[in-house]
Amino acid sequence: MASTVVQSWNDFDPLTHVIVGRADHTCIPPSEPATEAKVPEDSDMRGLWGPRPLETVEKANQQLDGLTRILEGRGIRVDRPSPIQWNQAVQTPDFTTGAMFGCMPPRDVLLTVGSEILSAPMSFRCRYWEYLAYHPLMQRYFDDDPNFRWEQAPRPRLTDASYKQNYFDEITLDERLKRTAELNFVTTEHEPLFDSADVLRLGKDLFCQHGLTTNRRGMEWLQRHFPRHRVHSVNFPGDPYPIHIDASFVPLRPGLIINNPNRRLPDAQRKIFSVNDWEIFDAAQPAHNEPPPLCYSSVWLSMNCLILDHKTVCVEASEVYQMEQMDKLGMEVIPVPFRDAYPFGGGLHCATGDVHRDGVCDDFFPNQVQGTQIR
Repeated sequence: MASTVVQSWNDFDPLTHVIVGRADHTCIPPSEPATEAKVPEDSDMRGLWGPRPLETVEKANQQLDGLTRILEGRGIRVDRPSPIQWNQAVQTPDFTTGAMFGCMPPRDVLLTVGSEILSAPMSFRCRYWEYLAYHPLMQRYFDDDPNFRWEQAPRPRLTDASYKQNYFDEITLDERLKRTAELNFVTTEHEPLFDSADVLRLGKDLFCQHGLTTNRRGMEWLQRHFPRHRVHSVNFPGDPYPIHIDASFVPLRPGLIINNPNRRLPDAQRKIFSVNDWEIFDAAQPAHNEPPPLCYSSVWLSMNCLILDHKTVCVEASEVYQMEQMDKLGMEVIPVPFRDAYPFGGGLHCATGDVHRDGVCDDFFPNQVQGTQIR
């Protein structure tokens, strides 16, 4: 196998090396403060936990393997994580929980910035050991690439001090929307917390969604860790479950973004894009009225596409409206069956983690504005 070179500055330059997740042994985790934030009140997952049905695991793995074949057929090198037995308890000096999650979505855990891959300090107790599935890959990259920086953000303790108590007792949808608009989330500012999937990489600028899984302290840590970058806080009123940015705000190529029309970036935060000549289009409507069974995510996984280069994009095969929009925006569209994999951690972008994309650290936002940057 060719030696590894780790380098990626954004999610749209030509992709040459990527990690694709696996669904093996995935569990529905027990209730805990962070998972309560994510599971809608009417979800068929409420009250369930433990291993997912084997038939659904096999279907998800078939589609993950199918994505792998498509990428390899285009000359992209694909690595896979090493699943551990997720159906075992997590116990630390500060908490216990009955089961873990899985390793279908590398995007949640791994943040690639240039020659560094950083493991995120996630707020879900069930995901405390998830980075271990990628440990063999990180060791190989460390041996292959003398410039690779293998990093771990400070491991959070995830005591009760990291969460607001009774945050979801008898909460209505309207109250959820009110709280998210007020930036009132279940996580406190007790310690740095963020998921990598809340971070949008655009060269010198990192845009972080402030929501249920990423707090201000986490963004402040990122700014200190990447002092040559500019870290910005963004949020999307209209989303009652603001977890991860990839179904709300997706750059397709330099100067072009699609935005969830139900979760528009506020005008004050849009200004940094407009003054730098970026266009923001409303994303096409999803093709489905509801997510698949036992799925955390919303129907807006339709937006969760994998961009291979400035003109090529993978879109879930049943999302006909999103494919049509990508075509109109000048993209070659590759349909990828992936809906059976949705319940295991998200869409096509979630299921991957960048190792290498051609390109350099561009400054896409030379005209800075006040109001979003973390100081």
